[in-house]
Amino acid sequence: MGRRGIHVTPRGKKWAVVSSGSLRAHRVVPTQKEAKEIALGQVKRSGGELYIHGRNGRIRERNTYGKDPYPPKR
Repeated sequence: MGRRGIHVTPRGKKWAVVSSGSLRAHRVVPTQKEAKEIALGQVKRSGGELYIHGRNGRIRERNTYGKDPYPPKR
């Protein structure tokens, strides 16, 4: 099974926290900062990818949380 992804996307003049593959938002809040904090808490608990979208809808930031299946070699 693939890693779970959480997206912070614009929704009108507000920001939504949405799980990958879902049409419904987990939460809709007034600021991107607030949405990012909510999404970060979720992804840190369950692991996966966090995608932060800009106002234009394009991904501007992406981070992975949890155990890395391919850690860097030293």
